[in-house]
Amino acid sequence: MQPAWEPAELPADAVEVGRILDAWGLKGWFKVLPHSASPEALFSSKRWYLQANERGPSPFVGTVLMRIREAKEHADTVVACSLETIDRDIAQSLKGARIFVPRSSFPTPQEDEYYWVDLIGLSVLNREGVALGTVTELLSTGPQTVLVLHQTHPDDPTKPIERMIPFVSAYVDRVDIAAKLISVDWQADY
Repeated sequence: MQPAWEPAELPADAVEVGRILDAWGLKGWFKVLPHSASPEALFSSKRWYLQANERGPSPFVGTVLMRIREAKEHADTVVACSLETIDRDIAQSLKGARIFVPRSSFPTPQEDEYYWVDLIGLSVLNREGVALGTVTELLSTGPQTVLVLHQTHPDDPTKPIERMIPFVSAYVDRVDIAAKLISVDWQADY
């Protein structure tokens, strides 16, 4: 018996945090591939918003609300069960679904810790006040995270300038989320 999926609107602050990989076990549990090495957002929210897999059949259309009964780490993934997934077939039908949670449900980060989603879109200025670009993405290189910046080329707007700055205290002086600004010790010609 398929559950009656509750249609929902994505919250304005929704962030994609993972995808459903497959069914797990026989009792409606499913495996989740989190988009973060620290999947606290999946554990902190008991209301996940799902969007169907673009490449295959789905048991629902659009966005639906899923009420999570339990989620826990298992090996290098997360496993979860919901009030809606009552058997393996239902869990299997969710394969590929995208998982969103409201940003407001994320745990509060520690001092000098930031969620990547909060850094994307911030302007970056160096100590001399020179604009170096806007953060468009972050890369995990293993030992450190790297800010990827894009800026319009002053001579040719069709050629963007890309910069990469290690997100470490040696180069990052200050992050001001409210002001949408990151101050760095970095030069435009590096």
